[in-house]
Formats: sequence, C-alpha cells, structure tokens
Amino acid sequence: MSHILIIEDEPKLARVLELELSYEGYQTSVVHSGTDAIDVLLNEEWDLVLLDIMLPGLSGLEILRRVRRHNVNMPILLLTARDEIHDKVSGLDLGANDYITKPFQIEEVLARIRVHLRSNQFKPTYHLVYDDLTIDIGSRDIKRSQVPIELTPREFDLLVYLLKNKNQVLTRNQLLEKVWGFDYAGDTNVVDVYIRYLRNKIDKPFDKVTIQTVRGVGYSIKDEKL
Repeated sequence: MSHILIIEDEPKLARVLELELSYEGYQTSVVHSGTDAIDVLLNEEWDLVLLDIMLPGLSGLEILRRVRRHNVNMPILLLTARDEIHDKVSGLDLGANDYITKPFQIEEVLARIRVHLRSNQFKPTYHLVYDDLTIDIGSRDIKRSQVPIELTPREFDLLVYLLKNKNQVLTRNQLLEKVWGFDYAGDTNVVDVYIRYLRNKIDKPFDKVTIQTVRGVGYSIKDEKL
C-alpha cells in the first residue's frame, strides 16, 4: 500500500484529499504547516507527496529545496493557485515532478498520482557512461574520475538527455521541450545558463570538454572517436 503525505494548510481541502485517497486504497498522513512538514519529510519514508506552495511557517518551495538535497527520487506534486506561474516554474526547477492547479477535480489528482507512482516504481537502474563520467540513473549518483559530483535535478535531467541523444545536435527548443516541458513559458536562454552550470561542475574541474556548442544551432555530446 502506497503511503502519501498531504501537506496542505486548508483543513477542508486537506480532509477531502485524505478521504478520497483513503477511499482509493492509499495510506495517508496530513500536516498543515511548513515547519511540521519538513520534520516529517526528512525523518520518514513516503511514496509520494502532495505539497501546497503557500504554507505557514515554511513555504512549499523552501520545503522542496531542502528535501531535494537528501532525496531526489521521491515524487513530489505541487498544489498551486491558478495565477502562480512563477511558483510553478520555480517548483519544477527545484525538482518537483508535477503540479496541480487549484481548483482541481479529484479525478485529475488521482490520475497524476497513479502516473508518478508507476514511474517511480519502475525507475531504471542502469548506468550511462561517457569517458570517465558515470551516471547511475536510479540513484542519480554522478562521478567523474571516481569523484562524486552534485547536480540539481534540472542539471541532472539535462545531462542525461544530452547523453541519451549522444552524437545528435540538439536545439535549445528541443532541450526546453524535453527537459523543462512543452508548457514551459520562460526564455530559451535558460538552456545556455544550465549548460554553463553543467560545464562548471563536470568539465572545468577535470580539464575536460564534454558538452560541445554548435554555433547557431544548439549543443551536443559526441563520441571522442567521431
């Protein structure tokens, strides 16, 4: 039985979610403040989290940021107001798996929960290797020359997508759609910013060149022999 944590400060909404999820066979727990939530999240195991952004004590985004330092695989779905576009983008950048806009239909919530529980259950455990760079997809551990490297969830997803599409030139729009999502509404310059972040972490400290710039087009990782 999957155990879902509901972090929501509106008692009526939290109760509705609790009842509906329990009816569907999920085990649920509810907390109503950010300060209570961070303690529970860091000290117990959860199969999925529904996290409201606007919380007393500690915001949902700050909770997300802290949790992702310790757990990058746990599915976290944000509950957001309709006009919180900036918070949605920030949440995805911090490592949220998805967001659900209030007011919502419970059928949508249940469908998204099923999707993310399935994807987490069957998360691949294979490795990607390039030169002396090794990525464990399941644990999201990264090493270069046996030295651990810490990436944010977005940096990790960008690197993995580039490696999975090795020897192809990927445009900024392709990377935005596949890594940030087709509904991302920000500037394409965000790709350049994150490519720079990656290079500073996986290349410069090791005097390596992994990600190549194809001027006027985009970026690529190519086999050394090509």
